[in-house]
Amino acid sequence: MAIGAVAVVLVVLAGLVVAKTFQGGSKAAKRSGAAPASVVRSVSSVPVGVFDTVGFQPGVSGLSHVGGTPLTQSGKPLVVYVGAEYCPYCAAERWPLVVALSRFGTFTNLGATHSATGDVYPDTATFSFHGARYASPYLVFRSVELYTNRPVGGGYAPLEKPTALEDRLDSTYDPNGTIPFIYMGRYVQTSASYDPQILSGMSMTEISQAMRNPQVVQSQAILGTANELTAAVCTLTNGVPATVCASKGVAAAAKHLPTK
Repeated sequence: MAIGAVAVVLVVLAGLVVAKTFQGGSKAAKRSGAAPASVVRSVSSVPVGVFDTVGFQPGVSGLSHVGGTPLTQSGKPLVVYVGAEYCPYCAAERWPLVVALSRFGTFTNLGATHSATGDVYPDTATFSFHGARYASPYLVFRSVELYTNRPVGGGYAPLEKPTALEDRLDSTYDPNGTIPFIYMGRYVQTSASYDPQILSGMSMTEISQAMRNPQVVQSQAILGTANELTAAVCTLTNGVPATVCASKGVAAAAKHLPTK
């Protein structure tokens, strides 16, 4: 079923552009804490039937097709995320990204955080990739959380600095410096897939529980996006694992991946 009220949110609003000259030298602020184990279990074990019921959602989008040969690392396709803990659009997008990548591998040490209190959609509950690890037989995932959600001066405290490769990818495919930025080989994303407003006032536990009900807007937005991201990854893994890539929900989303 299609999402009614969930509109695609292009991240071009003031305050979301990240300067290419990244701050350094300051002591990195700590993340808010560890993600609840129950939440991690919930998002990494969504039943296939729920994914399939949600399927393709025309109200969510964000991927763009890019040319060139997809990058690899250690012989595996490379997926890169660049964001920041203060960013509410990053907060929204981490949910489907964690869900999608959990279909190909395992996260450990995921953090729990929230978007900035003083920004739009304040205190949106979400994961943090700061300090997290990801293991997969199918792909390599690299992440950068540029800044914390802690105000410092006129901005936010720096947290992580991108590598030369991550900086180059971001600069090449996202010259305006918007976040979140996601690189998936043949596809990139430089916007949020759905409106963070639908997560307003919800805890991580409440979001993870709502996500399993395909009749509610949070599930449709998060899992609809996750199906699309999964379909994009499947183009890099040559359709493996088949139990994921050939599933009804992913196949439906794959038909709508951008081709140019």
